[in-house]
Amino acid sequence: MKKIIVFASVIITFLFLLYLAVMSGSIRISFTQLLDGLGSKTDEEVNVIYDLRFPRIIIACFAGGALAISGALMQSVMRNPIADPSIIGISSGASFTSLLFVTLYPQLYFFMPLFAFIGGIIAFLLVYSFAYRGGLNPLKLILIGVAVHATFTGLADVFNYRGSYSVTSISAATTSTLAMKTWSDATMMVLYGGVAILLSLFLAGACNRLLLSDKTALGIGMKVTLTRLLVSITAVVLASIATAVAGVIAFLGLLVPHIGRQLIGSDYKWLLPFCAIAGAWILLLADTLGRLVLAPNEIPASIFMSIIGGPFLIFLLVRGRINDGTT
Repeated sequence: MKKIIVFASVIITFLFLLYLAVMSGSIRISFTQLLDGLGSKTDEEVNVIYDLRFPRIIIACFAGGALAISGALMQSVMRNPIADPSIIGISSGASFTSLLFVTLYPQLYFFMPLFAFIGGIIAFLLVYSFAYRGGLNPLKLILIGVAVHATFTGLADVFNYRGSYSVTSISAATTSTLAMKTWSDATMMVLYGGVAILLSLFLAGACNRLLLSDKTALGIGMKVTLTRLLVSITAVVLASIATAVAGVIAFLGLLVPHIGRQLIGSDYKWLLPFCAIAGAWILLLADTLGRLVLAPNEIPASIFMSIIGGPFLIFLLVRGRINDGTT
């Protein structure tokens, strides 16, 4: 009963937030005017909202859900409560390769998630291979992840400093802000991200079994290595797609699964759907606040997530909630 109440509360508040996100901003219209304008396509104010506000809202929802699920999947694979796409360098690796390939081949812009996946999987393999020696220690994972993140971020900065117009334009399209996103970006996010989110929900049972020891999992007939590989690839795909379109959003994959475990427990059959909704809720809230707090100027949603997520990670470490990989 508690789980149903939690889900109902999150869905209702998300729908209310969705309404506020659509109706709030520099252009203010009534809901009736919005509906009429969407139907007639002749209202200029509604057309501006449709072309500028709708795509960023859609991207925020899908990217937030994708990052939250990605974090939950990684935590299952690594049996580690701090496995997050941004912390362990996957997001920065995805961001760098998408910037690199799309700059070299701008005609392949719609395949940017594929290029981001290449960088994300490279970063994941680097972190996992180095951190796995002698066991996956949480603090060791952080240190190696920070190093990988810094390396890819540095490479991206060097690439940006080439200073050409094409590099600057592509870099602006891949920065961690949802401003000026187009329907092309939204279509990319929905097409790739939506499919990946739906497929990830079928991995709930596998994630639950991965929380067992390898010996126990093998004893019940589970192909541990294959399952871990499948879940890992799905997590990297989700993080890479979100990063390619929305940029590097830190700590979302860490924050949402922890909130979910406190509210509904650790069963992934409930946790993954919760992450999808709550991740969308949090990133949409961060983007909406970013549009309104200092209007007409904007604060990127990634800044709000860093302000919230950084202290949250410190809190987990100081309170001893992260030690041997359990929460």
